[in-house]
Amino acid sequence: MKNIESKLTESRKYKPDAQFSSNANLNPKLLKELNSLYKKDPDKFWANLANKEIKWIKKFKSICTGDAPFYQWFKEGKLNISENCLDRHRGNNKNAIIHITENNQKKIISYDDLYLLVNNFSYSLKSIGLKKGDRVIIYMPTIPESIIAMQSCARLGLIHSVVFAGFSSESLKNRINDCSAKVVITVDSFMRNGKVIQAKAIVDEALMNENCPTIDQCIVYKNLGKKIIFNDRDLWWHEILSPKTEIVEPEVMSSEDSLFILYTSGSTGKPKGIIHSTAGYLLNCIITNKWVFDLKENDIFWCTADIGWITGHSYVVYGPLATGSTILIYDGAPTFPKPDRFWDIIENNKVTIFYTAPTAIRTLMKLGEDLPDKYDLSSLRLLGTVGEPINPKAWVWYQLKIGNKKCPIVDTWWQTETGANIIAPIPGVTLTTPGTCTKPLPGIEIGIIDDYGNNVDSINEGGNLVIKNPWPSMLRGIWGDKKRYLDTYWKKYNNKFYVTGDTARKDKDGNIWIMGRSDDVVNISGHRLGTMEIESAIVSHQYVAEAAVVSYKHDVKGEAIHAFVTLKNNFISYNNSDFSDDLREWVKKKIGSIAKPERISFSDALPKTRSGKIMRRLLRNIARGEDITGDTSTLENENILIQLKNIL
Repeated sequence: MKNIESKLTESRKYKPDAQFSSNANLNPKLLKELNSLYKKDPDKFWANLANKEIKWIKKFKSICTGDAPFYQWFKEGKLNISENCLDRHRGNNKNAIIHITENNQKKIISYDDLYLLVNNFSYSLKSIGLKKGDRVIIYMPTIPESIIAMQSCARLGLIHSVVFAGFSSESLKNRINDCSAKVVITVDSFMRNGKVIQAKAIVDEALMNENCPTIDQCIVYKNLGKKIIFNDRDLWWHEILSPKTEIVEPEVMSSEDSLFILYTSGSTGKPKGIIHSTAGYLLNCIITNKWVFDLKENDIFWCTADIGWITGHSYVVYGPLATGSTILIYDGAPTFPKPDRFWDIIENNKVTIFYTAPTAIRTLMKLGEDLPDKYDLSSLRLLGTVGEPINPKAWVWYQLKIGNKKCPIVDTWWQTETGANIIAPIPGVTLTTPGTCTKPLPGIEIGIIDDYGNNVDSINEGGNLVIKNPWPSMLRGIWGDKKRYLDTYWKKYNNKFYVTGDTARKDKDGNIWIMGRSDDVVNISGHRLGTMEIESAIVSHQYVAEAAVVSYKHDVKGEAIHAFVTLKNNFISYNNSDFSDDLREWVKKKIGSIAKPERISFSDALPKTRSGKIMRRLLRNIARGEDITGDTSTLENENILIQLKNIL
């Protein structure tokens, strides 16, 4: 089997800004010392960092123990993440959160105030009977109360699962039932693109007809003050708060106690509930915020990610707060009410670190490449990208127009499963090339291997990206499904490596280039969605017989969805474009807007093997305008390929 070939060449290189380098948290000497210590004594490397960065209630004795892939980190240690994020920063008269709404209202919360707000809400959660280990679903936009809810769960030892507030009631219901949650926390409604999103109504639809039997209560925060239906299980956030300030002692948590479950799509229809632990997750969040984002005392860090994704967990809620940093959160769309909204926010709030997705960058370029020129972005000192590889053209525009040629760009590769940045430049040290996430961070061993487990050593030949060694913030499993955890991430190489599911290559400088997914997961605007889940939604429509979903390159989104659909005989014939719109709205209802297919093709049949398996790789070739490649001898009807090509 041939390794993956790469035709992409990029020779531009950017040296670190001298002034930035002189003040960076990591310099070449310190970076060399870290890498040298890890190579010499991995246990000492991680122990030094854990002792330095975490406030322990009880110190650990061991570092990494257990057999692959069920590793344990710092297992004797006791701590509480909320205490690490809040209690140790009290009294320093510093802002924790700057909140900007879509209608441009601004609210600032200090660490002292956030400490009291979290304690009061923790008291409320405790008073309604929640106890350590209970699961709590948070279905909220990115507002301070979402962070308060997450931190309160961490304070009490409750396992939270944040569900992106753009998901449909059906997606929400499936996640509630998978983890047997006891409580849902939501808002009455919120604004997006100038429209009111009825979050409480979506929750009600998920919970209706006893669809979620484990749910005891639904806590509702009055966000917009819109009228909602109030049921017997519903509680107002403000009504369950104590009239006086309550201080709740943080629950003593073991290092390996579960902190949260975060659902991510897989190649089958059922989402995977990724489990993250306490101490190991916190450690990687802290060190990557310091190393990759070079966080300083006076920084204002704006990570544009929604809290419903892992980026929001690690680089909004836990990492920056654990380092005592000031975060900015924006509860709104990036192009509302005008396409230069991001640049306006940066100027008015003197943002110093900006971390966003390549999709957002490409969208903003398309809406006006020169729009940033109208704004003073001189406060910025570091830029970051996350969610997917950034194409060189967008990288260079980002560096020139937003960074004014002086800001280092940290192109970060990581996953929900890794918990924190794994491959990324060290700002002030790394010589960067547009389009590559460069090299692994200290303590991380990356491999590119073929399907037989052999290293791919040739320059610019691709293979499967794996992580060869355990790391503290690695996932601890899939909720309720040990077999799926082993099969998905470890089985391919007999538990020897963590299998990322991505393909990658190395260039002549040793930089790593991510080449894409090796399975059928599509990456839309930085959101990873399983094709089976989208196909299931399409097929649930009354007129659809079969559907197959693949991805293709998109100038703005990076990837977009192409759905191939066959209709039932009872389909009432009308203009296909109209029915395409109906199907898109159907998918939106079933999963959410992010899963809507960009293109839909209708055909008499789909390419299948004689055993009935849809050959998706052939559909990918068609959707991407490529020649049909690979073996087609098992194809049941080759004529269908001609029809599919002709309807594009």
